[in-house]
Amino acid sequence: MTEAAATRHGPGRILILVYGVFALAATARAAVQIATQFDRAPIAYLLSAVAAVIYCLATFALAKATNLSRRVATVAIVVELIGVVGIGAFSYAVPEDFPDATVWSHFGQGYGFVPLVLPILGLLWLRRTA
Repeated sequence: MTEAAATRHGPGRILILVYGVFALAATARAAVQIATQFDRAPIAYLLSAVAAVIYCLATFALAKATNLSRRVATVAIVVELIGVVGIGAFSYAVPEDFPDATVWSHFGQGYGFVPLVLPILGLLWLRRTA
């Protein structure tokens, strides 16, 4: 097994599954919110769509398991971590911009804080399989 392929074996399969679930959930939620309530909180809903794209990118990059996809996954997961921490803090600082829960608002509270823990686990897994 190559170093890159190690990301999709063992616990990596669970990680890819969780990323896939979050990619689907964030995409669906962002699409519904943008389609039905965009005028209510455009910043929050657009950031939710960005999160969905990042989850999709991380899912595919981890599953592809090539040297290039490892780098893509690393960048996507670092951006995800910065996003969930930054948006989480912003959502507390300016709560009127986040009237509804989004995947990264309040550090992922609406998703059981999994969005805060997931990128840490993803980076640890990439490091472990390097």
